[in-house]
Amino acid sequence: QVQLVESGGGLVEPGGTLRLSCAASGSTSSIYTMGWYRQAPGKQRELVAVITSGGRTSYADSVKGRFTISRDNAKNTVFMQMNGLKPEDTAVYYCNAVVTATAVYWGQGTQVSVSS
Repeated sequence: QVQLVESGGGLVEPGGTLRLSCAASGSTSSIYTMGWYRQAPGKQRELVAVITSGGRTSYADSVKGRFTISRDNAKNTVFMQMNGLKPEDTAVYYCNAVVTATAVYWGQGTQVSVSS
């Protein structure tokens, strides 16, 4: 079992920055990838960024060049630096950890709101 706790959401103006954190506990040595997904009202949950245990990253086209995902394996924590935030980035952001194809874990979500 893996438990995930997110922090760092909030309300910012367009162009602002936020840094999300996700701390993992439990069977963390078995985690392969960690990532961030988001879900806006009335929309499906979508992948934002993912990072493997080896440090390989992948991003949604909509956030490339603005968001950066990083991982501290020693602290079992994943971060996402979000710069140049836009109103369309408003969503609940969920941390995700994948152990196997059938062992996928989610955090409780943190709200990110971008508005003037």
